[in-house]
Amino acid sequence: MQQFTISHWQDVQQDLKDKLGDVVYDSWLQPLSFCPDKTTESEVSLRVPTRFVRDWVVRHYNDDLTNTISSLIGKPMAVKFEIVAPVAKPETVQAEVKPEQIATTAPVTPKANKSADSASYRLLEAGNPLDPRFTFDNFVTGKGNEFSYAAAKRIAESEDAAYNPFLLYGGVGLGKTHLMHAMAWHIRENYPERRVLYISSEKFVYQFIRSLRDKKTMDFKEAFRSVDVLMIDDIQFIAGKEATQEEFFHTFNALIDMRKQVILTADKSPHEMDNVEDRLRSRLGWGLTTEIHKPDLETRLAILDTKAAELGVELPKDVAMVLADKISSNIRELEGALNRLVAHADLIGCPITLETAQNLLKDIFQASNRLITIEEIQVKVSDYYRIKLHEMHTARRSRDVARPRQVAMYLVKRLTSKSFPDIGKGFGGRDHTTAMHAVRTIEKLAAADKTLADDIKLLENMISSS
Repeated sequence: MQQFTISHWQDVQQDLKDKLGDVVYDSWLQPLSFCPDKTTESEVSLRVPTRFVRDWVVRHYNDDLTNTISSLIGKPMAVKFEIVAPVAKPETVQAEVKPEQIATTAPVTPKANKSADSASYRLLEAGNPLDPRFTFDNFVTGKGNEFSYAAAKRIAESEDAAYNPFLLYGGVGLGKTHLMHAMAWHIRENYPERRVLYISSEKFVYQFIRSLRDKKTMDFKEAFRSVDVLMIDDIQFIAGKEATQEEFFHTFNALIDMRKQVILTADKSPHEMDNVEDRLRSRLGWGLTTEIHKPDLETRLAILDTKAAELGVELPKDVAMVLADKISSNIRELEGALNRLVAHADLIGCPITLETAQNLLKDIFQASNRLITIEEIQVKVSDYYRIKLHEMHTARRSRDVARPRQVAMYLVKRLTSKSFPDIGKGFGGRDHTTAMHAVRTIEKLAAADKTLADDIKLLENMISSS
């Protein structure tokens, strides 16, 4: 009977490449190599570089392999796999690859082997460092963040995945990163056997690009699927990056399937994220999503008191009050202002006083003096287009009313920090999707209609200067 040879294997490779396409073949079947000395009349022996590749091929391409081999040789054949790690080769510089032009396949992987090769561990070590200042102990809670804090604490204390995935969202400088670092520290200290990877989305994208460039996508896949807790900061930055979204989607699915914890932060809720695939947006909302709101005055005062104690300074109450009153939307700015005052007092050798604060932080105070409201924008737009103010809240859809209302929503989004749900509520309790549609509509129309663009520019100047 005919023996299966290397020539047959080459024909099988070409047939599979034609049938499955270059992307699938290069990702999963190209790493297979024929083992003639262990091949028999009824069984073809193939080497695979890792357990991960073997399990994936067996699960998804075993029928394609056996059918192609059997058809070519003219008799039923089985396929046997042997895991043999490839011998390392000297690294060479590869041509730069544009990742968004490359598709990735859809792995939902089995549990990764803890003894994965060193390349996987090197990749994991490339995560972002944790800030020792960011712990649960020094996180100041208030009405705007107490629910997020409680959820983060519960998840960090859980031995298993809880509320999976957990997504924290909110504006810049409100404490999302602080809570994420606090969770990582708590898990590492109390469950040292769990592998925790904290990484920014920018670094995740970079690692993915590098794995494509260096042809080490297997290392990338195995590394990110071998962790027990994956934490990615500012996940919104993968928006618009199709190949990266594809890879993250499958990494996400694999970890969820293995009951590994996924923790993410973003600047907005999943349904507000633009240029993110619907299936990914849906999965981001699977678990628990919490919003960190701007801190109220009492919380801002408590934050200043805590930070001043950490710096070893006594902050006068009148100075604390003016700082908390003037800097209301960003904790990071609040801390930065305090640091500037403390540094000035230390370098100049003068006490921290209200007069010093007002002079030294004049730029910050001036920037925060002007707080534009939804109501103010509605009034200005109504006057400009000569419609009644209450039309901003009605359900009327005639163009002479609907277009100004859309312009007002667009200006609210542009000139304030209001979220789409907030905008919808401010315009008669509308759904957030209505606000999103209005903003996108005006963006498109203004790009093509100079008159509308000029109207919007004039309204912006009127609102900002009043």
